[in-house]
Amino acid sequence: MGTGPGPQDPDAVALMLDELETWAVVGLSDDPSRTAWRIAQLLQQRGKRIVPVHPKAPTVHGEQGYASLADVPFPIDVVDVFRRSEFAGAVVDEAIAVGAKGVWLQLGVVDQDAIDRARAAGLAAVMDTCPAIEWNRRG
Repeated sequence: MGTGPGPQDPDAVALMLDELETWAVVGLSDDPSRTAWRIAQLLQQRGKRIVPVHPKAPTVHGEQGYASLADVPFPIDVVDVFRRSEFAGAVVDEAIAVGAKGVWLQLGVVDQDAIDRARAAGLAAVMDTCPAIEWNRRG
């Protein structure tokens, strides 16, 4: 038997893509050349509410930005992490602290300890994948 769900836990992916609506996109700036900008746009096209989280708190895709997760004045369902792996753990800990229901570490963002902490706290958690990839897999 395995040790639990893998990094792209299908149940967690389905929960976040199909049921959870408010996505805080950590690392989202107003730079359209960045992957986070394009993925946030895709999330909006798929009916998600995006919340930019970036130290400069820019407004992106018409949504007010916030400097940190703790500054967001309403509930967050998913924390989508566009930060380097070495910073992901701190963001996951913030996601747990604000009561998020899920964390999504983007393609190339890997921190198994952080994922384990999130799952232990009851959050859905995936890493090293992208919503666009997961939606495309569905056809």
